[in-house]
Amino acid sequence: MKHYDFVVIGGGSAGFNAARIAASLGKRVAIVDGAKYLGGLCILRGCMPSKTLLYSAEVLHHAQQGHRFGLRIPHAEADMPAIHVRKKRIIADFASHRVKQLTAGRYDLYRSRARFVDAHAVELADGTRLQGRRFLIATGSKVSVPPVPGLKDVPFWTSDDVLDLDFVPESVIVLGGGIVACELSQLLRRIGSRVVLVQRSPHILREHSPAASNVVQQAFRDEGIELFAGTSIRRITHGSRDYTVAFEYNGRTTLRRARHLFNALGREPNTENLGLAAAGVKATGQGRVVVNRWQQTSQKHIYAGGDVCGPHDIVHLAVAQGELAARHAFGVKGIRPVDDSLLLNVVFTEPQLATIGLLESDLRASGIRHLSAAYPFNDHGKSILMEANYGYVKVIAEPKRGRILGAEIVGRDAGELIHCFSGPLAMRATVFDLLRAPWYHPTLAEIITYPLEEIADQVRKQAARQRTRTSSSPSSTRRS
Repeated sequence: MKHYDFVVIGGGSAGFNAARIAASLGKRVAIVDGAKYLGGLCILRGCMPSKTLLYSAEVLHHAQQGHRFGLRIPHAEADMPAIHVRKKRIIADFASHRVKQLTAGRYDLYRSRARFVDAHAVELADGTRLQGRRFLIATGSKVSVPPVPGLKDVPFWTSDDVLDLDFVPESVIVLGGGIVACELSQLLRRIGSRVVLVQRSPHILREHSPAASNVVQQAFRDEGIELFAGTSIRRITHGSRDYTVAFEYNGRTTLRRARHLFNALGREPNTENLGLAAAGVKATGQGRVVVNRWQQTSQKHIYAGGDVCGPHDIVHLAVAQGELAARHAFGVKGIRPVDDSLLLNVVFTEPQLATIGLLESDLRASGIRHLSAAYPFNDHGKSILMEANYGYVKVIAEPKRGRILGAEIVGRDAGELIHCFSGPLAMRATVFDLLRAPWYHPTLAEIITYPLEEIADQVRKQAARQRTRTSSSPSSTRRS
């Protein structure tokens, strides 16, 4: 039995950053990671490889659309072996940096799987036991295989397979309409594949507003993706050459065939073999570890962070949760829980979709009064000259002072533009505060000023109406 102040299970974004904080506090830390390669989902099979490939596809798409800008580019196509080599080189650089951090001697690193034997100890695959004063569960997520008729009976691609392609697939049926499904569907289409996207919900990207989802859907269809939303899959079969998917769509049974099938129906917490019951750690029926606002599980000395507990599978949240857990575990003063009102989310399709803070659906559900205003990209100078006409910017604010509550951007570079609201939201700024700042012309960011000005006008008018009502109401006098 080896003893530690902090035992971290999983060396990804949440786990590594929790270990880093604990070590900086002078604690003895162990990291247990049994993955084949060190680095975590984001670096190896998530954010970084996908965005590397998406950017290559974006450059290719613009080259193929050169005629729209008065450019004569006779031919542009994907060289998938070269794209694959470039991606591997970039990811290897990121991963090697993380490996150096993990093996620099600040932590004891165990390349193994861990399983709780009780609330204060885990056992590794070789029988070694680690005892800890505090634990962090940060084992991430894995591809989900939901009960879709026939799916478990056929071989299918996951996002891992798509991100590791070194050839252009002839045709692909994509099951799902979430972030991974949408980003990689557009990637496949742009490198030259015929793509059929089959989504069960009425809209793709169902966690976003229908208006924003519709913009991305239209862009997909304009690029040649055959998109079916609001479906019910009846069966999936695999022949000698093709896959066949039968689904209900608009009241009729529809069939589509393709050479490949991509299961992008989501991910689930990777907790199956952790022995949570032995530790007394509660989880939902889907395996998601239940935590409080300090990332504590039902066992207060055991914490969890990242995809394994959610509620949003986003890297910067995983980092924040891991850091918070480590600081809380060892009594650091003045810390605060992760602020859900500052939630930031980006979908790297083109057009991109980005949100921050509270959205109109949240506010309506809570009965909170608010103002909102939007402005379209197709009426803005810089986006017009860039042929970036999809989408809009929407700002949401409270009605009395115009304090910004949230924003939604769907359009070119939305993932960059949304950060114009990050600081102001954290500082509880108003639309008037942002309008005092200079906005350079002509820039994409300048488009944000239009909804800001509209909300500012609404706030002024409401204030004027209130003053009018106050001045016109009969005043009471008091006789002495």
